[in-house]
Formats: sequence, structure tokens, C-alpha cells
Amino acid sequence: MRIHGWKRAAALLCTAAAVLLTGCGQTRMMFGTGGTAGTYYAYGGVLAQYMTNYSDGKVTAVSSGGSKVNIQSIQDGDFQLGFTQSDVAAYAWNGTKSFAQDGPTHDFRVLGALYDETVQLFSMDPDIRTVEDLRGKRVSIGEAGSGVYFNALDVLEAAGMTIDDIKPQYQSFDASKEALKDGMIDAAFIVAGAPTPAITELATTNGVSFVPIDKDLREKMLADHPYYAAQDIPAGTYPGQDEEVGTIAVKATVIVSKDLSEDLVYQMTAAIFDHIDDIAAENAKGSELSIENAVSVEAAPFHAGAAKYYREKGYEVKTLDPSEDTQ
Repeated sequence: MRIHGWKRAAALLCTAAAVLLTGCGQTRMMFGTGGTAGTYYAYGGVLAQYMTNYSDGKVTAVSSGGSKVNIQSIQDGDFQLGFTQSDVAAYAWNGTKSFAQDGPTHDFRVLGALYDETVQLFSMDPDIRTVEDLRGKRVSIGEAGSGVYFNALDVLEAAGMTIDDIKPQYQSFDASKEALKDGMIDAAFIVAGAPTPAITELATTNGVSFVPIDKDLREKMLADHPYYAAQDIPAGTYPGQDEEVGTIAVKATVIVSKDLSEDLVYQMTAAIFDHIDDIAAENAKGSELSIENAVSVEAAPFHAGAAKYYREKGYEVKTLDPSEDTQ
């Protein structure tokens, strides 16, 4: 439920009361991640620990509904930072696709991109070898309105198909895994860092085959949707996967409330990128951390505090002018 008018004002007052200073002088903040079976939740817990230890913020990672929910929760003042796919951030900023009905929100800013989230299309049916082979099949395309859902629609569109050409199933990662195992669906899209635990488990116990997004489809998608990047899943990423798989990816991105101070967001950015090796030792995704990747997302403006950190490292990122940053 969205908040408008006096309810919105009341919510902001509640937020001001909720983001309090602890006895140690740290600002309490809620970090929206994702479902407990996904990469966001586990990785978010590690990042929250470092931001708490090395900034004036006390950050608590909480399970959530993922990208869109995290953006809306920052808008409503329930979260102060969160994970989102870079494409969903673009939808939110521009008021398109999953945000077409609610309209744009400019209450968040980018802290930085962390790693690639791979569009993974897989099946247990050896006859499904191309995207076109999905015609008439039962295909999990993520939960309705999710980032996965719109990624799947983009892939289908590039192949000259629509949702009407398949039998869509709206399922979470775990539900997709179980449905494939039980023969209830024929293929599934999952968008997450590879290797993804749900796919690894299925590949280990039952075996899966991956459906590539071939060169022609990739080139069309990159031309139509600049928030994607070409990517290959290296051979051996999953049990039984002997060949490289061509696909596309979006960026797993940390966003923050625009209302957080420049000093605090600067400290939080440094807490992550000054401790890359330590974070990598605690979570495999930490090995993908780099400042070059952090500044690569263009879905929305960066927070001034993050921009200050990157500027000191020799990188300029897009921000809003102070006069614009009140929107």
C-alpha cells in the first residue's frame, strides 16, 4: 500500500523518530536484502557487519521481497538502504515497467554496484535448447512484477515472442527448483549471482541443462536495453556444466535513502571498498568487488557521499546538483 498526503508526512515523522542515535553515537539503519535462500540476504549480512564496524551507522540486514520492495521501503522510510537490480532501479527512477502504475520515485540514491546478477535460463528437458523452444512450454518467469519477470519478458521479446507464447508460472527461486524437480514446469528463469544455490542443488541431485541467450539475442537486448551487459557463465560453474553458456546480466546494486548525510554514506562506502579482501574471505561474492564495477551503474544518480569516496579514488559518477537533490 502506498502512502500519500498526510499519511506520507506522518510516515516521514515516524522515520525521523526511528532512525535514532544509539548510546554509541551510531545511526540505526535497516538494510533490505531479499529472501533468506538468496544471495542478497547472506551477503547483506556481511556488508551490514562492515558498515556497522567502520562507520557511524548501526546497520541491520533484514529479509525482504527484493528489489522493488526495497526501493518502496526506502521511499516509505522503513529501510534506509537496500539491494536492487540495476534495471529495477532504472524502472523506479523513470516510472516504467514495474513502477509504471506507482510512478517514479526519486527518494533513493546509488551507493555502488557490487556484482553481476546473471540471467540464467535452465531446464531438465533436453529438447529445450533455445529460447524459441520455450513456445507452448510451462516456464517460471519469477514472481509477478519482480525483476526476474521483466528480465524474462525482455528475453522473450528479443526472440520475437511474448508472454502469450508460453504458459507462464510465477514462482520464486526455491519454488522453481521444486517445480522442475517434480515435473510441474519445463524451464525456469532465475536472475542471481552464479553459482546460485537453488540451481546448484538441482544440478547436483537431478541434473540440468542451460539454455543460452545466443549472440543475436544478446546484441538485440543490449541495443534495446542498455542496463544489460553481455556475460558468459564459465564451464564448471555448476555440476555437470561442461560448456560455457552465453547470457546477459544486470548489476546487484546497493542504494540508500537520499536523506542520509554525505559523511555517513561516505563512511559506509569506504567500509565496503576499503575492506574488499576481508569481505571476500567471508562471502564469495566479495571477490567481485571493485571500484570500477561500483561506478559502472547508470540507472540512477549516486549519493553525494559515495561520489566523494569514488572521486578520491579517481572516478567521477553522476549525481544531482544540490538544487535538484531535494526532489
